[in-house]
Amino acid sequence: MLLRDAPALRLSIYAIIALCFGILGCAPRAWAVPAFAAQTGQPCQTCHVGGFGPQLTPYGRLFKLNGYTTRSGPTNAPLAMMVVASYLRTQKDQPPPPPSGFRDNDNVALDQASVFLAGGVGAHFGGIVQGTYDGVGKAWHWDNLDLRAVTTVKLKGLDARLGLSLNNNPTVQDPWNTLAAWGYPYTSSALAPAPAAQPLVSGPLAQTTMGLTGYAWINSTLYLEAGGYWSPRASVLQGLGVDPTALGDISGVAPYARVAAQTAFGDHTIEAGAFFLQAGVFPGLDRAAGVSDLYRDIGLDASDQWTMANGDVATINLRYTHERRRLAASQALGLASNLDDRLNDVRADASYYWRGKIGGTVQVFDTAGSADALLFPSDRTFKPDTSGLMFQIDGTPFGDGRQPQRRLNLRAGLQYTLYTRFNGARTNFDGAGRRASDNNTLRVFTWLAF
Repeated sequence: MLLRDAPALRLSIYAIIALCFGILGCAPRAWAVPAFAAQTGQPCQTCHVGGFGPQLTPYGRLFKLNGYTTRSGPTNAPLAMMVVASYLRTQKDQPPPPPSGFRDNDNVALDQASVFLAGGVGAHFGGIVQGTYDGVGKAWHWDNLDLRAVTTVKLKGLDARLGLSLNNNPTVQDPWNTLAAWGYPYTSSALAPAPAAQPLVSGPLAQTTMGLTGYAWINSTLYLEAGGYWSPRASVLQGLGVDPTALGDISGVAPYARVAAQTAFGDHTIEAGAFFLQAGVFPGLDRAAGVSDLYRDIGLDASDQWTMANGDVATINLRYTHERRRLAASQALGLASNLDDRLNDVRADASYYWRGKIGGTVQVFDTAGSADALLFPSDRTFKPDTSGLMFQIDGTPFGDGRQPQRRLNLRAGLQYTLYTRFNGARTNFDGAGRRASDNNTLRVFTWLAF
């Protein structure tokens, strides 16, 4: 039976989520501590590259695969907070996104403020629930959700960690930083220019879906995962602060699958994998066409993390996604010109962190797809093609583990995004004379966790 046709099951799942948010709201005290650091008794650098999230070390990946259950001492208050603020400047002025209140350029903004309920209960249950205030959109909404049940078994003599993940974003449950939910850039601003298109698996379903996946981590080498995602009712999403019409409603259940292999080679931890998502979507919740659009995403990813004897860490992350779109509903509704469209997305980033305190990252990105006059009407070429580079330098004063308080961490950094193409062209991409380079963006940010 399809999950959307099982109201009792959906009601139980929403009750679990409501209980988690209820615990957040009723907590008598907001402890100033990253909850997982307090739980494990480890400094942030044990789980995170550069002493700050979300890029994980091998230990951090294992902690996540173990359902966030590793604990070094008695029960701690599983609460934490995070604040991100930034100054942002684009090469040429451009109107800010609604609501109004920001200038056409040179903006200082509270990008987000988040509250977390995060931790493990016993040896088999754990998770993370995040609620976020969007300082640009000026509204609260639910954010990342990943609730887990885990156990350990023997499979033909091999150790295997089996788990279930209830989550609200395909790839948010993934233990590597190659896929979209936890991929670079690890912090961004809604004031920055955004390209016209991205694959479905790379963000459009975030917080607008619910998913249940099962995984097996076999002999600390092979990762297998499969499950499905469905759309909660529009009224539920609206109550959680999310616009259900931004993309649309999933038809039935969208299958998701993931396979990855990880191995240690000297000081290197190497991973290679693949992922798959297929979803039928009624655009904008409109079912008048009688059919849905079909998205099929297939991708490959790889990473190499080199932990040196002096504590420095170098990482390379790669991801390729091919998306096929059969836009039967959008074409019938006059939203797309083509029945069949393609989209290819390539991301590659490399970082180096010195002593966990100072880091540098560079990313190359390229998105290219079919020309569609109705899908991309603002683009002179009717194409979504966007490419460029992103550079980041950041500092984490307590990244070497010598935090004055384990309950406090800070990162400050500078990002620069350089576009060589934007929405289809290098020059005059919008037909009004704007160049891709007009969207080049400088961002200076501070990121506080406590």
